[in-house]
Amino acid sequence: MLAPMGFKLPESVLVVVHTAQLQVLLLERAAQPGFWQSVTGSREPDDPDLLATARRELAEETGLTLGTLTDWRITNRYEIWPQWRARYAPDVTHNTEHVFGFLVPEITVATLDPAEHTRQVWLPWQEAMEKVFSPTNRDAIWQLSRR
Repeated sequence: MLAPMGFKLPESVLVVVHTAQLQVLLLERAAQPGFWQSVTGSREPDDPDLLATARRELAEETGLTLGTLTDWRITNRYEIWPQWRARYAPDVTHNTEHVFGFLVPEITVATLDPAEHTRQVWLPWQEAMEKVFSPTNRDAIWQLSRR
């Protein structure tokens, strides 16, 4: 869902899905083959809080609901890439991203929305760090190893 006037809100979540053994789920973006990432998504106007945004994005992008969602209290602010800036109001150039972790009991197959993601892979955290395209996603996975 888009914000009023059809623009996305410049506030999002990044959710690192992982096991206790630090295996990390990555998703390949449908629109950008070769771009691997954790679960991400913008806050919607009707989301009561960022925890709700994280739960909604988890369900939409993976179908995963059984696990422990934790707010890592990490916030990143970054410039929105030019190719994605048209999704936001004309004066918006930066996004604020809030990092969460989602601990699942075991490696499981996610149910992907083919419009958003085409493939999935579970990797040890070190390999997952190397595969993601986003520096903030890389940093979040690194943080997982320190928790």
